[in-house]
Amino acid sequence: MVNAGAFTGLPGGVAVSRLCVYDWPAADGVRSGTPHVHLACSEAYVVTGGRGAVQTLTASGHQLTPLAPGTVAWFTPGTVHRLVNEDDLRITVLMQNSGLPEAGDAVLTLPPEYLADPEAYAAATTIPADAPEAERERVARARRDLALEGYRSLREGSGPEALAAFHRAAAALVRPRIEEWRQRWTRGALAAAEATGRHLDRLAAGDAAHLADAVVRAGLPSEQGRLGMCGWLDVYECDERARGTARPATPAPRTTGGL
Repeated sequence: MVNAGAFTGLPGGVAVSRLCVYDWPAADGVRSGTPHVHLACSEAYVVTGGRGAVQTLTASGHQLTPLAPGTVAWFTPGTVHRLVNEDDLRITVLMQNSGLPEAGDAVLTLPPEYLADPEAYAAATTIPADAPEAERERVARARRDLALEGYRSLREGSGPEALAAFHRAAAALVRPRIEEWRQRWTRGALAAAEATGRHLDRLAAGDAAHLADAVVRAGLPSEQGRLGMCGWLDVYECDERARGTARPATPAPRTTGGL
């Protein structure tokens, strides 16, 4: 039996998913995902196929990072990012603090009037899970295009001040969810770090008993083809809820959420 104090999720309590970036052309002719920002989580891309780029916007300005197989790119909270698909771009995505991104730690760059009104924001960004696939894709494209309006305003606005105003509006929008996020962080990334601390304490004392609690886990995607913000997602459940060895994955309806 695994020690009750052990953490058995992915290393560091991260989340992992596979992403095929949208190939839908936007108004500027670029095939891309939806620009957005994370408020508490860093994100990393491991490019596994195709070619593209990630456009980023921080207080230091705009940057374009090319993406090709073998590239690893990452950025910290506050980075507005837009994935660009130039040729069948496919990525393995690593998200800090598993559970937080899925619980809403992402705000799309919608125009300010949407950010100031939680109901309007939800109406513009939620994809109805029970709608036909064509309707879900229409909503996903519409919210991408609306976010691009706000994104262009940020890029063309008054530099860091415009971005700072967006950050403040995004923080106000998610504030009601912070306690829920804190609970997820406590069960995930914090628990993983604390487990390492206990292991170090035991090893320093010459105690290797925790090594007898070793486990091996593997799994296939628990959900495939989800309509995320950046593209179609295959989602893995690798946190403390995961159990045992690999199990078959079944295609799931494309719904809202994800990266």
